[in-house]
Amino acid sequence: MFDALSSKLDVAFKKLSRRGVLRPADVKNGLREIRIALLEADVHYKVVKDFIRRVEEKAVGEDVLKSLTPAQQIIKIVRDEMLDVLGAPAPVNSDTSPTVILLVGLQGAGKTTAAAKLAKKFKKEGLKPFLVAADLQRPAAVDQLEQLARDIDVGIYATKETKNVLNTVQKGIEAGRKNFAKIIIVDTAGRLQIDRSLMEELVLIKKKVSPRETLLVADAMAGQDAVNVAAGFHDQIGIDGVIFTKVDSDARGGALLSLRMVTGTPIKFVGVGEKSDDLEAFQPERMVSRILGMGDVLTLIEKAEEQFSDEEARDMEEKFLKAQFTLEDFMKQIKMIKKMGSLSSLVKMIPGMPRDMDVDESQLIRVESIIQSMTPRERRYPAIIKASRKKRIAAGSGRSVAEVNQLLRQYEVSKKMMKKMGKGGLKGNVPGLF
Repeated sequence: MFDALSSKLDVAFKKLSRRGVLRPADVKNGLREIRIALLEADVHYKVVKDFIRRVEEKAVGEDVLKSLTPAQQIIKIVRDEMLDVLGAPAPVNSDTSPTVILLVGLQGAGKTTAAAKLAKKFKKEGLKPFLVAADLQRPAAVDQLEQLARDIDVGIYATKETKNVLNTVQKGIEAGRKNFAKIIIVDTAGRLQIDRSLMEELVLIKKKVSPRETLLVADAMAGQDAVNVAAGFHDQIGIDGVIFTKVDSDARGGALLSLRMVTGTPIKFVGVGEKSDDLEAFQPERMVSRILGMGDVLTLIEKAEEQFSDEEARDMEEKFLKAQFTLEDFMKQIKMIKKMGSLSSLVKMIPGMPRDMDVDESQLIRVESIIQSMTPRERRYPAIIKASRKKRIAAGSGRSVAEVNQLLRQYEVSKKMMKKMGKGGLKGNVPGLF
């Protein structure tokens, strides 16, 4: 999402880093490039103006100009000001039982999908969720949420026998209580634009059911329109936070950086993919680290921990120490990596990795197909794979013998590296990606 902005900021910072000592004119030139980068990323012009003013006030101080690492000081100032723009993390208030969350938004923002993702997230956290299908305007919206509820195995109240939205919501919340739900998520209808009938319906629902949280679902690809929509909903019904969808897209990201400053409303969650697990609590510090090319190790670790149990991690560490890592283990890790997300998104979380690094996503698929064409014995003992076996594996996987040889060579090199690491000691390290 922020690739273009990150690249342009990187260029600006590199220019500043070439100078041993910064003059006020150097700072102004650097800030001009940062200003252009933010505007091109579709950040609201008032936010950019205020942001640059605050950075400049701090960046032209004597401590920065006379510092041995002035460019690093400016990067720190930019980071701190970005964090100020985005605000502190704002978790959902779940201090009541059940906690009713009302989802609102325009059609096409991904509201129904966001409802299911949110339910899945709460379920993983041990909070029993329950869905209420109250979008009675859009054809098939009820069917869609019912299917999503089945996919993630959570309770739902859905009916097509009435068009009375308020009655549906009230019965749905009562059904959630009887189901002993901790979180009740109400999916409401949207419109193509903010209109009087939409707002009257939402105001009535909110007045009658008193939700603990009213969350707006906004499309990150809508740009500044998403900020305007958030302002409209906030002014007319009051919202407690925003769920930004399609953050994994090629949207410029300006709305995400602008929303809190323009509306005063925090971002609570971001949708980072199409799968039911692809919803993350918004962490401003991690987002800023990604934008400034500092990586996001904490999120990477969390994604890995979701796929590796403690027992699997200990087992993998033991195999590392004894250099007993097999191709079967390799294939297990490939499957886990694929569940964590795209390789390109994972690489960007590693500090120091080039922003424009070309990641070949198909490489994992090629490797997996080759290993799957091996027998269990061949995966455990790759040394037995000679010419005839290589031909069979290549034919079975639709790959060439050369590709099979390349995989086996990479495996042997990795095994030698693990043996050296085992001698040096891996204690305290979490077995990671092979």
